[in-house]
Formats: sequence, structure tokens, C-alpha cells
Amino acid sequence: MRSGEEEAIQERSRGYWHSRWEYLLSLASFCIGVGNVWRFPYLCYKNGGGAFLVPYLIMVLMLGVPLFFLESAMGQFTSSGCITVFNAAPLFKGTGYAMIIMSLIGSFYYTMVIAYPLVFIYNSMTSKLPWTSCDNYWNTERCYSGLIDASSQWNSSYDDDYNSYPLFFNDVNKRVSPADEFFHNVVLRESSGLGESEMVWPLVFAAFLVYLVVFLVTFMGVKVIGKVVWVTTLFPYVMLIVLFIRGVTLPGASYGILYYIYPDVNKLADPRVWWEAGVQVMFSLGPGMGVLMALGSYNRYHHPIIQDAFIMPFVNSATSVFAGFVVFSVLGFLSHQMNMPLESVVASGPALAFITYPEALAMLPMAPLWSLLFFLMLFFLGVDSAFMMTEAVVVSIVDVIPSFRPRRMIVSFVICCVLFLGSLSCCGTDGIYVVTVLDQYSMSYTVTLTTFCTVMTFSHVYGVGRVMRDLKTMMRRPVSFFFYYSWLFITPAIFMITYFMSLISSSGELRYGDYIFPQWAKGVGWISCLFSVLAIPIYPIINVLMAKGTMSQRLKALVNPMDSWGPSLERDRAEWTELCAVQPLPHRYYHPDADCSSQQSRPRVHPAVEEIPLNKPEVV
Repeated sequence: MRSGEEEAIQERSRGYWHSRWEYLLSLASFCIGVGNVWRFPYLCYKNGGGAFLVPYLIMVLMLGVPLFFLESAMGQFTSSGCITVFNAAPLFKGTGYAMIIMSLIGSFYYTMVIAYPLVFIYNSMTSKLPWTSCDNYWNTERCYSGLIDASSQWNSSYDDDYNSYPLFFNDVNKRVSPADEFFHNVVLRESSGLGESEMVWPLVFAAFLVYLVVFLVTFMGVKVIGKVVWVTTLFPYVMLIVLFIRGVTLPGASYGILYYIYPDVNKLADPRVWWEAGVQVMFSLGPGMGVLMALGSYNRYHHPIIQDAFIMPFVNSATSVFAGFVVFSVLGFLSHQMNMPLESVVASGPALAFITYPEALAMLPMAPLWSLLFFLMLFFLGVDSAFMMTEAVVVSIVDVIPSFRPRRMIVSFVICCVLFLGSLSCCGTDGIYVVTVLDQYSMSYTVTLTTFCTVMTFSHVYGVGRVMRDLKTMMRRPVSFFFYYSWLFITPAIFMITYFMSLISSSGELRYGDYIFPQWAKGVGWISCLFSVLAIPIYPIINVLMAKGTMSQRLKALVNPMDSWGPSLERDRAEWTELCAVQPLPHRYYHPDADCSSQQSRPRVHPAVEEIPLNKPEVV
């Protein structure tokens, strides 16, 4: 078959990005989310202001860029999702299944991050925002319109029981703002604890709308996604610019911005600051979830992926920094208007998005319009990530079961139905407690573990030397030694430190406001975590037991690449095969450019050195 015909068939059956911009915007839509707006600014303020950028940017370079490049490049090299990409070492294919299970469970509660803005959007379509006063039917005697100490309500446990960026922070506050009561009494209709639940039908309807939109965007794959991201990705940037211009013109804005960027270099000596920088990079760029592999798999084989691996992490970082100016200019205005110290109004997470910022917007002229635009921005930031997480699940399924590819619409529909039904667990009056438990346990540890397993699989099992050779073929240029040492030593070491610090920091009690979760709730949280990660050991155990031969033969077969491993198109596969034949590796850790001159001077390997075959390499 001619290469052009083969590529056309591949494009019809699986699809490619129509342009590089579609790929970059899709990456941005996944990586740049609500965390850039409601997590990073507070972290920067809390951990030394402008000085926090030093550990953060170092972590972007040493952790974010290598991870981003590895996952995206492996998806592009094989044109496959997060399960079949582990054909490089099938013993560890359970890591891919763990990514899929984790994405499904994470989507159950992440839906609420998108559904809450929809409720606010509906309530913003009025001449007067309902959270501007304490004379509504849902207000209590604790309501105080002159107070918005959201940081006391939400952020105390952020310092005490911090664990991999939980979405919701908590403590007790005697008096609350109207925006606080609107969020808890109207949007959440919060009950007194777990198990005391009735369905909150506006949230159910909002969750239904979320997955209706997700299905309509994902059922045809990149053909639709590549067009939609032009709107859903660029609109939040437009809104950030508009809010920035409006924010810096408000009285007190400079005061807030100064608090945000003023450097405290003494913080750089605190190991916790470096840890928080690393965790923020991890959860902002989103490795270990299978999405980067899925998006990369739609690139053409020779796409310059290494450029994107540098562009996107730093675009993501620049967006986070810029969002901090947007946030703190408004917080400075709020502090000025209420004649309160900035520390009293600084908030993070949903406290910022659903309490503090709405309260500040209510003070502006044309408040309903500003509120509508702000929550539309949050909706687009959230639903973008939902598109990509769902797409990663769908493409992984159809890659594993190719007969499902013509029925992709049905697969997408079933996945969206499963996600909607799962999200109903978070749509009750105790939904906020379910969200807290799932957020605390189901994603934090699992993402770190799946990413660590991915790095170790490709660097130490398949072999970092083979990875460098594969990428050299694909990109038609050598790969820097920086990535060689990062994948082999630096990135795994950072992961181990981060993971153990996360475990240590999670030893405290789990709280939401004045509600202390019972021990069984923490048990449910750990079960949700184990439900994902158990795929990592269970899959190899089953495959070892089902394989034929001695135990040594079974393990040898499962740690070597499958025959299907490699580029998907025959033309690209032939090019890869030729380079592997011309430039064989004496062992899996050998960098293909370690001795270029000697490789060029001899056409074949000395008989004393065993060449690693292409499809069935020997175990070294």
C-alpha cells in the first residue's frame, strides 16, 4: 500500500489534528483550568510572592517539561492511547488501565467544578445579584453583609492538613457573607454530614448539561474537538484580559498586586515551598492521566513535539502568573472597599471562585454582567478539561478494541452516561462531602503513582536508550541529554520525595468546615484510591499466570515489546526499522548519540556486543 493511501485510511479511521494550532489549543484547554485561577495565585502569595516563581519555574523545567515530553511523544510515536502505548512493556499495561479508572472516578466529582458555575450563570441573569444582601429567604442569623472573611472559612486546613491541593478548604467561621450562604444554602443546599442526602435537582440538571456538551464535542473525536477549542480555549483568555483591565483600574488594586508579587526570599529555604511548587506543576500539566498521550496520538508522525513540550508548560505557567494579577487586583479592591486587611479576604479554591470573587463583583457597576462573564470563563475552563479526559478514555477503549472504532459514537455515549450517573453521587445535599473525600484521596496519590510508573516503565524497563532512539527517528534529530538524565534519575527522584511528603502530610483528620469526617469516610476515600491503583499489580499477575513457559520465560516475554509496538504506519515503521538496524544499542540504557563518530565509522556491531533486536529485544 502506498504511504499516501495508508495515511488517508489512518486519518479516516482514527484522525489527525488538522493543524498544529488545534493541537496546541487542545493542550492548553486541558492544562489551563480552574486551578490556574484559584490555586496558583494563592500559592504564590502564601509561599513568598515573587520568590515562589524560582522553585516553581525550576520544577517546570526539571519535572514538567520531561513528563510532558515523554507522555506526548510516546502517544505520537505509537499513535495510540494510554493503554496500548504500554505495549512497549506489556507487564506494566495495568498502569494504562489505572489511568482510565482514575479519570473516570475523578470525573465524577470534577463535574461539580463545571456544574457550580452553571448555577451561578443562571442566577446572574437578573438585575440584582442575589448574594448582595442578607434579606433573602435562604439567609440565616449568621449572615453579615459587611464581612467576607472567606480565608477563615476555607483556608485554615490548607495550612494544617494540606494534601496535594484538595479542592476545598475549611474551618469554622462565626459570621458569613451573603455569597457564602448563597453558595452553601442555595447552590449546595448543604446537609449536616455524609449520609443525610436528598438530590439537588438544579445540580443534577447542570451535570446533565455538562455531559450533553461533552458528548456532542467528543463523539466524533478530533474532527470536532479541534474546532471547538478555538472558542473554549480562547474565550477564557479574552475574559482574563478584560478582568485584568477592569481590575487594575479599581481602587486598592495596586495594594493587592503588591501583596501578590512582593518577594520573601526566606521562603526559599523551606522544603515545603519546593514540594508545593512540584505538586502544583504536576496537577497543572496533568501527566499520569492518559490525556497527554491521547492528544499526542493525533499528531502526524514527524510533528515537532519537542517544541510543544517546552511551549505548553511555560504558557501554562505564564497564564497562572497572569491570573494572579487578575485575582489580587480584585482582592485589593475588596480589601479597600471593606476597610479590611488583605489577609482577611485572601482565599483559594472554591472560596475564591464562589464566595470572594462573586462578593467583589457584586460591588461593581453592571455587576450581573461581570458575574455572568466570570462564571462563563470558569465553565469553559472546566468543560475543556472534561472534553479531554473523556476523549482519553474513549480513544483508549477503541485502540484496545479496534472493532469499536466504527461505533465510536456509541462508546462516547456510554462513557458520558456512566460519568453522568457517577456524578449523581455528588449532586445530593451531602455532595460537597463526597467531593471532599474523592478529591482528597482518589486523584492525589493515584496521579503521582501512575506518572511514576510511566517514567520507570519507559526509562528502566523498555529502556531510556531505546526511547531516545525512537524519538530520534520520529523527530529526525537527536534528543538532548537533558531528557536522558531527567527520565533516568531526576524525575523519579522528585516523584519519590513528593509522594512520601504527600503521605506524611495526609496524617491529620479530614474536615469540611466544622464537620469532621468519620473514619469510615476516610476508608471509602482510600478504597476509591486503591480501586484505581490495584490495576497496576493485578494486570501483570493475571498475565503472568496465563502465560506459557517457565516463570523466567513468562517474565522475559512480558517485559519485552510486543510485535505491534512501534509506529502505526508502514512507511514510518520502515524508517524506524532502518535506523534500529543501522544504529543498534548494546544495552537499553545506552544513549544512541553517546559515540556518534564510532557508530558512523563501523557499519555493524562487533560480534562481541549483542545487538538488541527490534521487536523482541533480549532482556538486559
